[in-house]
Amino acid sequence: MTGFAEHLLDWFDQHGRKTLPWQANKTPYRVWISEIMLQQTQVATVIPYYHKFLGQFPSVDALAAATEDEVLHLWTGLGYYARARNLHATAIKVMADHNGEFPATVNELMTLPGIGRSTAGAIAAICHGTHAAILDGNVKRVLARYFAIGGWPGKSQTQALLWDKAESLTPNNRIADYTQAIMDLGATVCTRSSPDCPECPFFKSCHARINGTIGQYPGKKPKKTMPVKSTVMLIVELNGEVLLQKRPSKGLWGGLWSFPECVSVETIDSLLQSLKLEELERTRLPEFRHTFTHYHLDIEPVRVSIRKTNRIAEPGVEIWFDVTAPHPIGLTKPVTKILAELPASRAR
Repeated sequence: MTGFAEHLLDWFDQHGRKTLPWQANKTPYRVWISEIMLQQTQVATVIPYYHKFLGQFPSVDALAAATEDEVLHLWTGLGYYARARNLHATAIKVMADHNGEFPATVNELMTLPGIGRSTAGAIAAICHGTHAAILDGNVKRVLARYFAIGGWPGKSQTQALLWDKAESLTPNNRIADYTQAIMDLGATVCTRSSPDCPECPFFKSCHARINGTIGQYPGKKPKKTMPVKSTVMLIVELNGEVLLQKRPSKGLWGGLWSFPECVSVETIDSLLQSLKLEELERTRLPEFRHTFTHYHLDIEPVRVSIRKTNRIAEPGVEIWFDVTAPHPIGLTKPVTKILAELPASRAR
């Protein structure tokens, strides 16, 4: 065992997190769910979603048997919805191709949708004691500071160097504890801002701390001007229900339900005509901005009440959504926001 691993495990024995929900009854299924949820998301945010998700889908066969809508509904609010679609696809694949059992090797795990090298390493190490390295965001930060590795970790050259370090430091003993320990160190001590260096087991050996350059590591992603796009969301109301449409499985908000959209208020009439709906009253609601990873989306909600219609929503594509008794479906974040504010907007 390397000196690095020994120091880290000594710290973990005293200060590591050992009561997280997924640390009890460590099965590949439970660890996999937690690893996917923790991508791009803080532990405190994940915990209630994890409990609810496991309550609804306690096993891989239960998840595989669910509908995509049921899965996305429980994911609503966590963001990065491709993760939820990949969870569902992987559960189906595990049942169909692996007899309901998760593969044990990193390479086999990486063949499953949404499971990359680091997630596969975490599952294999934690559940099977496999000698496998991980490199999530917390680990990248720890290693970049400890070795003073410059450059944005998203660059292939920087990432390759970090992977080399991660693999060389990973011990042969207590592999599951080590894997949890290095994630814990990044999450609780070597944090992105205001790291608690005096509490770090590597206070005396961390190159960035010694050189007073903690803030330089890891390197920042090169800044680009975020483009701005715009859309009009049409809140079509009839008898307390609103019309929602299911978005395509791939692409923005894939598989989620959202309002009909058009490019501008000038095209609302043609959108209503295509939907075969007759307008009674129209109200423009306050605009707001929703920011994605690569661009901003300025959204203008327009509430339109319509006359009674015989038009039936096409099953699986459209739905008349009862705001007071909502269906268990996955909604986009802007839709959730607009629906929450709808009663107040009616009172204006």
